[in-house]
Amino acid sequence: MSKGYYRPETYRAKSAISYLVRRAHNLLLPKLETLFSEHDLTFTHWAVLMYLRDGMAETCSDIARDMHHDSGALTRILDQLEARGLVVRQRSSVDRRVVRLSLTPAGSETVESLIPVVTDFLNGVLGEFSRQEADQLIGLLSRLVTSLGEADEVKP
Repeated sequence: MSKGYYRPETYRAKSAISYLVRRAHNLLLPKLETLFSEHDLTFTHWAVLMYLRDGMAETCSDIARDMHHDSGALTRILDQLEARGLVVRQRSSVDRRVVRLSLTPAGSETVESLIPVVTDFLNGVLGEFSRQEADQLIGLLSRLVTSLGEADEVKP
């Protein structure tokens, strides 16, 4: 695709990717929060558990940076998860300033038990999409995330 998809004279907020992605997020998040409240967790709790399960992060700062979450607030979330026996913190033997996070067996069991709940919900959300359309949507969003991440790395 050539550069310059949007033009100032035809630009409308409702067709801007920034609006559409944010609107989808704003519609999705309350539904996910309700879904998790039935399991005595917040969506953020579960997201942190998934980050650790999938090896996407290993420290509080890794998660905070990727989620664009305040590190102090995330520390409180980790305190809650640790108090519930779902996460354990371990100071690095190489660099004492680094505290690594990992799931406990109970944390692994919790996150695994909720995956079917999430997949059922997301399958419902994608109910009007064919498998090919869902794959395409995921692929396009992944490319957008990659493009935006690379844009962050090129800052002057």
